[in-house]
Amino acid sequence: MKEQNEEKNIEVLDFLGRAEAFLDKNKKNIIIAAAAVVVVALGIWAYFGLYANPRQQQAAEEMFAAEQWYAEGDYEKALEGNDQFSGFLQVIDQYGGTKSANLAKYYAGICELNLGKYDEAIDHLKAYKGRDTFTGAEAAMLLGDAYAEKEDFAEAASWYEKSAHMSDNFVTAPSSLFKAGIAYIALDKMSDAQRCFNTIKDKYNESPEWSEVDKYIAYTQNKKNNQ
Repeated sequence: MKEQNEEKNIEVLDFLGRAEAFLDKNKKNIIIAAAAVVVVALGIWAYFGLYANPRQQQAAEEMFAAEQWYAEGDYEKALEGNDQFSGFLQVIDQYGGTKSANLAKYYAGICELNLGKYDEAIDHLKAYKGRDTFTGAEAAMLLGDAYAEKEDFAEAASWYEKSAHMSDNFVTAPSSLFKAGIAYIALDKMSDAQRCFNTIKDKYNESPEWSEVDKYIAYTQNKKNNQ
């Protein structure tokens, strides 16, 4: 037992000796690596503490008036702003990369859709990165609306279906499916339209669209029988 303990002590001392030699040999590299970690940490702190967070706060303050105009339905002023306050377009241009600039793209897309500026609405809604499933699904549905206004019903149906699959809720999903069904009717794709309407009937009986789907199911079935 004594011999085994002595052997272990020798192994420990040998390990410590080798570790000390390694540290001595690589002391400069270790100091440089540690310093690099500190520099990176300080850089991250400086970026968020001195640049990103204050910039986000300023963007949010700049966008406040535009949000008020949007709530009032003054979409032109919400987009363009006035001599005193920025509109959504200015926030997007001046504060790119912030959460507020991203949200401004969503609002700008809705404003442009209401103003009949469908191409601009498409650009902004596609650029919006939905941070929650509801607004992401709604943005996709609004893209469908913009394409439908341009009478590009194939693209509209695609975005409506995408919206319905992004969020399985009783607000955007049945509405998107209903709009997809209408778009498919415009494309004379009655089976696809019927599939959308049947999904509403089977899954969303609490939605406003549910009370309307029976007549559309009957319409699409009649069209299929006469094709």
